[in-house]
Amino acid sequence: MLRHLRIIRVFVAASTQQELAYHANFAISLLNALLKLATGWLGLVIVFEQVDALNGWDYAAALAVLGVYLLVGALRDLVLAPSLNQLAGLEGDIWQGTFDFVLLRPANTQFLVSVRQWQIFAVFDVVMALLVIAAACAQITLTAANLLAFLLLLTGGVITIYAMMLIFSSLLFWSPGFLFTWVFDGIFQMARYPVGIYPGALGLLLTWVIPIGIITTVPAQALTGDISAEMMLATLIFAVVALAVASLLFRRATNRYASASS
Repeated sequence: MLRHLRIIRVFVAASTQQELAYHANFAISLLNALLKLATGWLGLVIVFEQVDALNGWDYAAALAVLGVYLLVGALRDLVLAPSLNQLAGLEGDIWQGTFDFVLLRPANTQFLVSVRQWQIFAVFDVVMALLVIAAACAQITLTAANLLAFLLLLTGGVITIYAMMLIFSSLLFWSPGFLFTWVFDGIFQMARYPVGIYPGALGLLLTWVIPIGIITTVPAQALTGDISAEMMLATLIFAVVALAVASLLFRRATNRYASASS
């Protein structure tokens, strides 16, 4: 564990140096974070000026979902997307054959490809997301049990989005030129709203097949106290199983990698 933390520290330091080399990145990243916050919040305000609730979701609960969506998205942009996206595209490690250098390093390959690049200024997005969650908490009756359940299920949501991104990234070994992660990014946009507003089969699909509901809606439900123990257990089991499946698929994908030197 300590060795992994030291490796992460090295990657963070190197990424920070790269980010700070361009001073405009600071302003651009801050502006981007503010725009994400403004567009998401204004969308909710416009909707809830017309209605009091959306299929049982009031403004405070929907704001909690938006906060979780922004937070998980910020954590994805902080490290998961920058790291895993280096595998993709015509200039990616797989197509160029530079994945050889990852395989040769004396550390777990999955760990390396998951944490090797950090977009440091994504911390602005993290801060904005926490402010939205705090605003939602100010409008609900928050208990210690709800907060603990929220943190537990938020962890499960982060594990789930990592598993999904790893699965889509693993598919690159079969088709290196196709940006599979872009497909997931497009679908993930739907997670900014409570999955309960989507009709019937679509809601189930977005919960248990493409699990954006597990990633954002379920933690928000825990924050508001509107979740059962059975749903909590099912969500955590899903996260663990998804991670196991993703790791297995990634190992299988790397085993079929054709080295640039072969």
